[in-house]
Formats: sequence, C-alpha cells, structure tokens
Amino acid sequence: MHYTVQRMIINILVGTMTGTAQMCAQEMELALDGDDLQVVTHLMDKLEPTIFTDRQAVYLICTSTYGQGDVPDNAKALYAALGAQKPDLAGVRYGVFGLGDRTYAETFNFGGKRFDELLSGLGAERIGERYTHDASSGTLPEEVAIEWAEAWVANVRETYSAA
Repeated sequence: MHYTVQRMIINILVGTMTGTAQMCAQEMELALDGDDLQVVTHLMDKLEPTIFTDRQAVYLICTSTYGQGDVPDNAKALYAALGAQKPDLAGVRYGVFGLGDRTYAETFNFGGKRFDELLSGLGAERIGERYTHDASSGTLPEEVAIEWAEAWVANVRETYSAA
C-alpha cells in the first residue's frame, strides 16, 4: 500500500521597497522548499485579500517598514483592501518576519506590526512570535531569515500535529 505525504504549503507574501524583504523571502524559500514543504513567494503588488482563501496553506508575511512606520508601497493596496473588505480570516494561520531599523525608534518594525494587528483583528491566528529584524544590529537579514524560518516551520509543525 502506498501512502502520500501531505505537503505543507507556505505562501510567503512580500512587502518591500528596496528588495531586502524579497531577498529574505527568496532565501527562506530556497532553504525550506522540498520534501513535504512547498513554498511559494508572492510579491504583494497585485495580491487581493482572496490570497487567504486556502485554509490548508500557512502564510508568512515578510515585510519591511517604510516612511513613518508604513507598509511598503507594494503592500499598500493589499493592506488597504484587507482593512476595507474585512474578510473573515478565521482558520488562517500566519507568521511575520518584519524588517526595520531601530534608529527609527518611534516606528521600528511597524510594517510587520501593522500586518500582524490587521490579520489577527480579522480572525487569523499568528503562529510563533513576530520577528523584528534590526538593520542596525550588524546581522544580515537574509541569514537570520533562514534560521528564523526553520524554527518557525518547526513551530508550525507542532501546531499542525496538536490540531
């Protein structure tokens, strides 16, 4: 008898201005995709709230912060549409990998924080802690992203097996 292993799908949604968040997402995809994981990276540019309709998938928001604590330009339409349409995201599971610079203390990592608050307010469940990378820490975000993503996936697996 042959059993097929259910592949976990992770959709990484990228909000970026300079490409750093996209680079982090690509590194996470390369490190995680394979065997029982299927990772798909999507730039937020043309995404609609319907991206969240697949309740079997897990979502990873990978976003920088721009301006006065705003989401990046390519994420603004999705963010606004989620806020306006207010879809019921009960059953959606997600994580947040946020990028920022602590020298902007008043708005540090607000891009990730804003998405986190919006998604949880719509009923989605965050798995694990929201990661906040600090550009002035001296660590390369794409290197930290791989380590964090591997730990996050382990956390997702625990949550799946407990369900």
